[in-house]
Amino acid sequence: MKSVTQLGRWFVPAVAALVLGCGAEDSGEVEEVIDNTAEVEAAYAADPDYYSFKTIDDLPDDLVWERGGDIPEMGSPEANKGGTEYIALTDFPRTLRHMGPDSNGSFRPYLLDDMAVGLVGVHPDTNEYFPGLADEWAIDRDNTTVYFRLDPNARWSDGVPVTSDDFMFLFWLSRSDYIRAPYRTNWVNTQYSNITRYDERTLSITVVVDKPDFETRAFLDPAPRHFYSEVGDDFVERYQWRYVPTTGPYILKEGDLDKGRNIVLTRNKDWWAKDKKHFRYRFNPDRLHFNIIRDTAKRFEAFKRGDIDQMRMQLSEYWYEKLPDSDPDVQAGYIAKSFFYNRHPRPPYGLWMNTAKPLLDDRNIRLGIQHASNWQLVIDQYFRGDAERLDTPQKDYPGFDHPTIEAREYDIEKAQEYFAAAGFDERGPDGILTNAAGEKLALTLSTGYESLSDVMTILKQEAEKAGLELRLEILDGTTGWKKVQEKKHEIHLVAFGRFAAMYPRYWEHYHSENAYDKAFLEDGSINPERQLKPQTNNLESIAIPEVDALIETYRASTDREEMEQISHRLLEILHEHASYVPGYYQPWIRIAHWRWLRYPDFFNHKQISLPTETWVHWIDTDLKEEVQAARKSGQTFPPMLNTYDQWKEQSE
Repeated sequence: MKSVTQLGRWFVPAVAALVLGCGAEDSGEVEEVIDNTAEVEAAYAADPDYYSFKTIDDLPDDLVWERGGDIPEMGSPEANKGGTEYIALTDFPRTLRHMGPDSNGSFRPYLLDDMAVGLVGVHPDTNEYFPGLADEWAIDRDNTTVYFRLDPNARWSDGVPVTSDDFMFLFWLSRSDYIRAPYRTNWVNTQYSNITRYDERTLSITVVVDKPDFETRAFLDPAPRHFYSEVGDDFVERYQWRYVPTTGPYILKEGDLDKGRNIVLTRNKDWWAKDKKHFRYRFNPDRLHFNIIRDTAKRFEAFKRGDIDQMRMQLSEYWYEKLPDSDPDVQAGYIAKSFFYNRHPRPPYGLWMNTAKPLLDDRNIRLGIQHASNWQLVIDQYFRGDAERLDTPQKDYPGFDHPTIEAREYDIEKAQEYFAAAGFDERGPDGILTNAAGEKLALTLSTGYESLSDVMTILKQEAEKAGLELRLEILDGTTGWKKVQEKKHEIHLVAFGRFAAMYPRYWEHYHSENAYDKAFLEDGSINPERQLKPQTNNLESIAIPEVDALIETYRASTDREEMEQISHRLLEILHEHASYVPGYYQPWIRIAHWRWLRYPDFFNHKQISLPTETWVHWIDTDLKEEVQAARKSGQTFPPMLNTYDQWKEQSE
């Protein structure tokens, strides 16, 4: 489940010590045995201000311990355990690591974000806190420190108890250069100032800045110290296909990963949290069976055959034409259609321009692209009006989004004026603009979303009317993400998942530290030898001193009003920089699911971005047999055409 807890989820490993797939074993090489215990302990001793070891007697006397109170329980008591859920993946994961190169892929939520149990959970309806790995916690706002007492039942999936040592090690691992994750390492070094071990079950974490919700940054997930004893220079390769012990409900058994084809996760019958409040009615299927189906049309065919149990239906073509309400399987009640209004910061679908590339380093070119991008036609034609134009990348962060900025409209004349200002003022025989040197105004527009290939085509055709040639590159999700992480893209259509947080984050996308290895010299001038920094989320290669200064003030601020004002100023600068073309958003979720895959009567919780991330659904195995028999005999059920609008905003 993506929630406020993920503000701190810069590392959450997951599940059972196992080497799978290719690696040293496949090549016949024997990995050198490593034991990093001495190195880790030496690092603790060398930095006592960051890593502290105390006793229970050292705990402050005035702590007020909390246990979560009487808040609504997540999920439904009607949920049944059992069955296998069949799920389609668009591509096979490049690694089972959860940090380092290629680790932020589409399979990550099934191993990490939606599965691992953190110290404390945040309820997606009320934002109240509930116990996770910690059964008690105390918040010391004056010292920006949170104290935790671990649940004595908390276990890794291999049976080893979760202890304070796993959290101490989490910080060492995340600060280490071995993991090759510059964003993660910077985050830990700049956002946390201390972790203290009091005993095996008691610890505290100190956050650097007293943000309005600073405590959520301490709601972390541990790293299994006993599993990572071999971390060293070859971490990326050594742990490439190792499946890590998890605090979550599912494990990967030996033999259940067929590289390039399928993966099976099995619910751990001995999961320590299986009877714990807020977890007991969730994670209900016994097995999760993942097959690789890259093409949207083929995924839909598999869904209609009953080979997968549910499918997102955000694309209007599928909602209205491929699976209309009049579809025989829908009318017979075999397949349900569910329309759910969620409340969650919207993923910023749009065009991200790499300003380090030729042509895109010219603001006039970028402004021309803004006016050559016909998103309104995409919304009207492709989405059948079932989407809204995005104005900024921070939609649905109340107070932090800019109140007056509007996306630039599609305007051929304005686009041509900006292109002419950049020297492209002559039309070639194919209608594409050229400059005095005969260079064509042509750029590559790539995406990792095969399902949005028609959107790409519309954008290409409309851009040509303004004299811009967009060369389309449709990649699978993993390849597309790898391309932008290596900063090899020119213009890329993508959206980042958003956390249900109080305020947006700017540092990872817009600070120069995530654009270049050393963007500026000591005197503030541009470093002529700077190199693009890979494996960061600054996809626009933005390096603007004023933006850096504002972001640093924003990160250090403890005042919400000041943060809102800085956010507005940042959005103004970024709007003027014009390296991001706002696309669209949809204020709801649409899915189709077979009758046997059931959701609670309320369908789902408020602050979700995907219907599956809370894992409140379940497989009714008896009903599945009944539906399958009914399809053969011709028996029907009442249609299930459901709209859930309890969280709908008045303006929607």
